[in-house]
Amino acid sequence: RDFLATAAVVRSMLGISPSAWEEAQTVLGETPAAIVVACILQRGAAIRSAGGYLRGLTRKAEAGEFSLGPILMSQINSHLNEKRRA
Repeated sequence: RDFLATAAVVRSMLGISPSAWEEAQTVLGETPAAIVVACILQRGAAIRSAGGYLRGLTRKAEAGEFSLGPILMSQINSHLNEKRRA
């Protein structure tokens, strides 16, 4: 529950509109939408429009072309690469 509440706050900080958030929650589900927002936050400046990015992923999910697996693996690999560089 705390994770979902935090994602709602972060969503606002990232400039993701309430309508984009609600649509993502409806299409992806509450927890997967929150995971996507967390991943968007982690990518920071690499994503120019967090709301547009979330809407794009929501459209892909509607078409059956989106899975959380690749986005989570990308985050894991990015984290591992940062550790290697440190």
